[in-house]
Amino acid sequence: MHSRPRRTRNATVALMLGGLAFGMVGLAFAAVPLYRLFCQVTGFGGTTQVAESPPAEAGQRLFKVRFNADVNRDLPWRFWPEQREVTLRVGEPGLVFYGAENLSARTVSGVATFNVTPLKAGQYFNKVQCFCFDEQKLAPGETARLGVSFFVDPAILEDRNLDEVTAITLSYTFFRSLGDPDGAPAEAAGAAREQAFAERRKAEID
Repeated sequence: MHSRPRRTRNATVALMLGGLAFGMVGLAFAAVPLYRLFCQVTGFGGTTQVAESPPAEAGQRLFKVRFNADVNRDLPWRFWPEQREVTLRVGEPGLVFYGAENLSARTVSGVATFNVTPLKAGQYFNKVQCFCFDEQKLAPGETARLGVSFFVDPAILEDRNLDEVTAITLSYTFFRSLGDPDGAPAEAAGAAREQAFAERRKAEID
């Protein structure tokens, strides 16, 4: 007499567990884009912001902006900043260039990841134009100048947690594009970026 209700309960539990598993898979796929959106909005992890143009007027406080360049071992490129640092007023537009050279005998595409340190300054570092917005492709032996225009948001002056900050470092790491035939897996690129983030975070704490 009780077999039918028991089967009904078992079926209900199975459906609930199946729905839970499906939901967890969906959350796993959504986690990466949601995390990226969170970083872009808050500047978490040193993620920079994107702006259409710099403010009309610059302030008086000076910031030293330093530039760093790294290349993933799977990308046969040389990559370097043309100048190591500049000093700008808050809100003043800056324009700098990086150089990139393809050291291989075939055309190779690359994409650049980026962040700034100290990490808490990320939400105030605004890029107007950047080579990192697009995939870069270099022919064998080709050299390119890659520009980035930026400014430090005057809103940084209202953040008491950044009163002691006088220098910001903008770092890029180039990876072989996933669309390239010999491109590194997405997991490898993501892991490398996470490791770089952890190292910079540890350096700040120390």
